[in-house]
Amino acid sequence: MEPVMKINPGASKWDIRQKVWDYIEEKNLANFPRPVHNRIPHFKGAIPACNRLAELQEFKSSQIVKVNPDKPQQQARFVTLEARKTLLVPTPRLRTGLFNKITPPQGASKEQLRICSSSQGVKDFSVPVDLDAKVKVDLMVVGSVAVSEKGCRIGKGEGFADMEYGMMVSMGAVNESTVVVTVVHDCQVVDIPEELMGSHDLTVDYILTPTRVIKTNCQLPKPQGIIWTKLDTEKLERIPILKKLRALEEQAGKDVTLGAASLAAESGLQSDQQKRQPRRRPRRNTQQDAEGEFSQESRQEKKVEAEQKARQRPARMRKDSRGDGKGDKEGETGKTVKGKYRETVKEQGPEEGGDEVVTRRKLPLSVTTVYLGGIPAGLRVSELKTALRERKAAPLRLTWQGAQHRAFLDYSDPQAADTALEALQDLCLNGHSLQAELAKSQRGGKRSGQSNRRQKPAAAPKSKTAPPETKSDTTKKTEQ
Repeated sequence: MEPVMKINPGASKWDIRQKVWDYIEEKNLANFPRPVHNRIPHFKGAIPACNRLAELQEFKSSQIVKVNPDKPQQQARFVTLEARKTLLVPTPRLRTGLFNKITPPQGASKEQLRICSSSQGVKDFSVPVDLDAKVKVDLMVVGSVAVSEKGCRIGKGEGFADMEYGMMVSMGAVNESTVVVTVVHDCQVVDIPEELMGSHDLTVDYILTPTRVIKTNCQLPKPQGIIWTKLDTEKLERIPILKKLRALEEQAGKDVTLGAASLAAESGLQSDQQKRQPRRRPRRNTQQDAEGEFSQESRQEKKVEAEQKARQRPARMRKDSRGDGKGDKEGETGKTVKGKYRETVKEQGPEEGGDEVVTRRKLPLSVTTVYLGGIPAGLRVSELKTALRERKAAPLRLTWQGAQHRAFLDYSDPQAADTALEALQDLCLNGHSLQAELAKSQRGGKRSGQSNRRQKPAAAPKSKTAPPETKSDTTKKTEQ
C-alpha cells in the first residue's frame, strides 16, 4: 500500500512529525484531545485498530503485556484485560517509577474492565512494579507519530518509549524475543529513512491500523539497554527511577558516564522548536488559537515581551484588589495567562511555559462565576479548554485549581452563565462526570478569586484601591 504522505529527501524526524501532525489535523482524522501536535495522535479508528491485537498469534500466546498509557491505546489495554492477561502500564512520564500492574476487581465485568483500561482506571486499579521484580514481558504495545513498513518508528520526540525499553532491558524484563507492536492510523505509515534511526531508537515488529496488520520483519536491532551518554543530570532529576537504575548498573561495574545533552535534546525537541513555529503560525486564525491555545511555542515567543509589560503595569492576581497597583510576585501559587478568555493556573514547569504573566485585556467590572467540580486527576487544563470550546461554553476567564479537582469559569453576565451551565450538565472527561453549578461566591455578590474589597463593583472613588477607578471615572466624565 502506497503511503499517503511523501517524505522529502533529507527530512529530519521533526519534519516527519510535523508533516504527520499537520496532515491529521487538516484531514480531521483525530478525536479529542486536539490538536494532535506534540502528542501521540488519538486517531479516528483507534478502537478497530486495537482490536486487531487479538488476532496476533504472539498476543494469544503471551502472558504479560505492556501497553503505553496514551488514549489511542486504551482499547488495547481493554483487549489485554479481557483476555485475562497481566497488563503493565508505564507511569506517566516515568515520574514515580517504571510501570504499574493493573489489578481489576475479582470477577470484574466487561464494563469494569473498560474502566480499568481508562487513564483514571490505570491510577485507581494499579500497583507499582519495583525494579527488582522478576518480570518477563512477552509483548508490548507502543504509540507512534510515524512508522514505516520496515519497522522504523518515530515518537512524539521526548524519548520515553525508547527509555522505557532500555530500562526494561537493564532489569531483564525484555529481550530480543519480546514482540513490539504499534497502533496507528493508515496515514501514519510513511517511508522513514533508516539512517534517521539511532542506537537508542525502538523499532517495531507489527503495525496495526484500522484496515490492516503489517508484519515489518525489521532488521534493525532494538536498544540494548540505557545509553547513559544520551542522558544528563537534568534528565535524572526529572526521572528519579533513572538514578536508582544508574546506581544498580554502576554497582554491576557498567559504564554509566552521562553525556552533555539529554535524549530529548539530541532528538531535536528543543533545537527544532523554532523550526516548528513558522509552521504553526497559520493556525493562529483558527478558533483554537483565538480562544487561547497556550502552545509552548507561542508562550516562549512572547515571554520576554510579556515580562516587560508586567513590569510596566499592574498584572491581575488571583486574589488582588482592583487597582491595588501590585503585580504578580514570585512564589505565588498561580499564574495568569490570557487568550480570548483569562485563565489562572497553578505553577508549572518549563514544559508548560512556567513563570510568565501575560496581560492583554481587562475583565468586565461584573462577571458571573460557574463552579466546575469533580475534575479527574491528570486532566490537562488544555483538555478542559477544548471541551469547553466544543460545547460553546468558553468563559472570559478560567481559574484552574486542578490539585483541588475544580475550576471556576467567569462569564460576562448571568444569562451567559446559565447557557454555559446548561451546556455543561452532562460533561464527562476521562470517564468522570463533572459537576457544574453557579459558584457559591455569587451569593455574596463577588466572584471566585476576588477579595472582599471587590464585592462592590460600583465602588467608590474614595476607597484605598481607587486610583485606577478614579482614572476611569475621570475619563468617563471627560467623554460626557
